[in-house]
Amino acid sequence: MKFRADINCDLGEAFTSTASGIEKRIIPFITSVNIACGFHAGNPTTMAETVNDAKKHGVAVGAHPGLPDLAGFGRRQMDLSADEIRNIIIYQVGALTAVAQTAEKHLQHVKPHGALYNGVNTSEDYAVGIISAMKRLHPDLILFTMAGSKMARMAIDTGLRVAHEAFADRAYNSDGSLASRETRGAVIGNPDLVAKRAVKMIKERRMTAINGITMKLPEVDTICFHSDTPNASRIARSIREKFEKEAIEAVPAGAFV
Repeated sequence: MKFRADINCDLGEAFTSTASGIEKRIIPFITSVNIACGFHAGNPTTMAETVNDAKKHGVAVGAHPGLPDLAGFGRRQMDLSADEIRNIIIYQVGALTAVAQTAEKHLQHVKPHGALYNGVNTSEDYAVGIISAMKRLHPDLILFTMAGSKMARMAIDTGLRVAHEAFADRAYNSDGSLASRETRGAVIGNPDLVAKRAVKMIKERRMTAINGITMKLPEVDTICFHSDTPNASRIARSIREKFEKEAIEAVPAGAFV
């Protein structure tokens, strides 16, 4: 059986004019990049630099819109209507689209960030707003969302393309949700362990929850790790090398979703 998967990472989250050395070391090993669009992190310069780095390494580009929460890095929930969610996504994706066009690069996907990504689990307005924004912006863009989630099913039902995502560097609860970052062991920084988790998610569709229970996953299209996870650049290399060893073809999600 032939296996293939996308490897994605959230980048462009610096506030300086130059992308961090860690990000520069990560991007050659991933196949899709999620670029912060200024609301939770990033700025026009970091957006442009990250797009250019992606183009240099043949990495697909996606928007990583967040809630308007710089102080909380977009990880705090906000009480927003579906229309408000739709508009903040359109605003941010529109900005990155323009930046990418100047580099002759097209957007592949949209991946909501932090509380915007997780908010769909508790707020239907979040889900409706995200889907509405995607349909109005460009219905061919791929939505990156949690594998097997209600959000994924809702998006597919409206005709959107969906990349089912799993997180190799984050612990899961037994209900399939991500463990809170405040929980001991929620962030996994061991490169070899993260790579082994990624392979298991793709080839076996299984993962071990934080309480030790083995869980079945639906088909996973894209594996995520985070640039602020300890040893992130080593994790990037480890995942890519492990994929090659295990005969998993690393390709952008747009090639097969």
